[in-house]
Amino acid sequence: MEKISGLGISATQQQLLNRMQHAAASATNGAIAPSADFTQSPSGLVTTVTPPTSFGKVMEQAIDNVNKLQHSASERQMAIDTGQSDDLTGAMIESQKASVAFSAMVQVRNKLTTALDEVMNMAL
Repeated sequence: MEKISGLGISATQQQLLNRMQHAAASATNGAIAPSADFTQSPSGLVTTVTPPTSFGKVMEQAIDNVNKLQHSASERQMAIDTGQSDDLTGAMIESQKASVAFSAMVQVRNKLTTALDEVMNMAL
């Protein structure tokens, strides 16, 4: 493997480069095992075997994640209101995380309904 010299890069970039080169060397030595199951197709290509994921399952997980963020924000706000906590900054950050996540989810929903409307209006 060809070493890349550190001319003109910052110390952080050099550290990252060193870590990447170390990981590459470890992988070639067999020190790192693959994390997924691999199969070889008749054409010789190696592919990973992943279980199928449905769109509904992905959306359900996203909605659950937004719900958890909203409950966490609500609990922190309740703790501030009842005097159990004085972490106002943490409560505000959790509230903003929940707000951004909910807004993103609404935008995805709007895009999906627009796409569905376009599909429904297509001429056969």
